[in-house]
Amino acid sequence: MNELEVILPNDVDDPATPSGGNAYDRRVCDGLTEAGWTVREHAVHGSWPNPTDAERGELAAVLAGLPDHSLVLLDGLVASAAPEVLLPEARRLRLLALVHLPFGGTAEGAALSAAVAVIATSEWARQRLLDLHALPADRVFVATPGVDAAPVTEGSGDGGRLLCVAAVTPQKGHDLLVEALAAVADLPWDCLCVGALDRDPGFVHGLRRAVREHGLAPRLCLTGPRTGADLAAAYAEADLLVLATRGETYGMVVTESLARGIPVLAAAADGLPEALGRAPDGSLPGLLVPPEDPVAMSAALRAWLGDAGLRDRLRGSARARRGTLSGWPLTAETIAKILIGVPA
Repeated sequence: MNELEVILPNDVDDPATPSGGNAYDRRVCDGLTEAGWTVREHAVHGSWPNPTDAERGELAAVLAGLPDHSLVLLDGLVASAAPEVLLPEARRLRLLALVHLPFGGTAEGAALSAAVAVIATSEWARQRLLDLHALPADRVFVATPGVDAAPVTEGSGDGGRLLCVAAVTPQKGHDLLVEALAAVADLPWDCLCVGALDRDPGFVHGLRRAVREHGLAPRLCLTGPRTGADLAAAYAEADLLVLATRGETYGMVVTESLARGIPVLAAAADGLPEALGRAPDGSLPGLLVPPEDPVAMSAALRAWLGDAGLRDRLRGSARARRGTLSGWPLTAETIAKILIGVPA
């Protein structure tokens, strides 16, 4: 019987705080369980990756309560913040870190050095970890996110239904998106921005002000988070996913869009080109622009909105790319192979 202890942030299943990392953790835990593993979850409270001493103490108590030689998979938000907790336990537990976002810094490096294996969620993230820390390359693995099958979105004639799915924070670049959209305000479009509004209230306040100043308020809507059927409905109405992020380890919303045949306009930041990938004929199922370049993004938007032939080509490429996407069972299988390879 394969047994696994999993250390998770306490908000992993909170619908008010959806994130790619939380979704990944949940699907992997469920996938391993379906594959016959005994998975015991331990959700630890904390403002990870910036916990208090008391929250570190909770993590220490959870680890101390595990039997010697237990196989333990820790979410990277938790692991990277508590090397002083992990290092002593590494002498008796088989620790693995699942890193959704490399932070860098000595704390992360020390924490990952305590792990018998590190799992990154993209090839870009794996290379970033190797560049940042003195980790043995043969102990750093990749398990890319899966995606669920979904019906194809037909799209509208003018391509003007834009969708952004991301928490509204500086990292996700909504301010850059507003600048780009203001430059194409003469064209017909509406943009639905789906994502948490409570991560950085000051940024959200400034963004709303910029939307008003540019006269975009009737056309750009910040809805807050959506999950399940509500999120699926947003995708079903979309022509184009737009993502002006300043950095992304992978970008699960990209593959979620491609699973519906929706092209993507995104900043070519970090792991995003990897998620976008290519159709079997080598074509891009979307448009990539330089990061932090709202002028380039507005030019790409103008091209998309003004060229029906381009829209048709990108939709065809996105639908072809759709057939190459892998599901969550493969992600769980990949992680299971890594876990099985850990020495007893």
